[in-house]
Amino acid sequence: MKRIVLIAALATALAAALPAVAATPTFKGNVGPGFTIKMVSKPTKAGKVKLVITDKSNIHNFHLTGPGVNVKTSVAAVGTKTFIVTLKKGTYKFVCDPHLFMKGSFTVK
Repeated sequence: MKRIVLIAALATALAAALPAVAATPTFKGNVGPGFTIKMVSKPTKAGKVKLVITDKSNIHNFHLTGPGVNVKTSVAAVGTKTFIVTLKKGTYKFVCDPHLFMKGSFTVK
């Protein structure tokens, strides 16, 4: 009987821990207002991530490129867009396509 209770307790603990381990890390970026573009937090590790981009201007976009990644918001769109991407080791660059001086980057190791 003790063995069954122990197994049940272990199974419950594992089930509770799995969602936390399996959660996709979220990173936020934004473009606008004005001539600003940034990642609020930048990924540093390879793997699947969720990018939540807030676009506050209809004259800008957020375009991320890097090893195997090429995602962007549209210039006219205002609002929030979410991307699920798999990052590999390397350098990733983000830019506003109409205003190439608005740019930034991060490195995944």
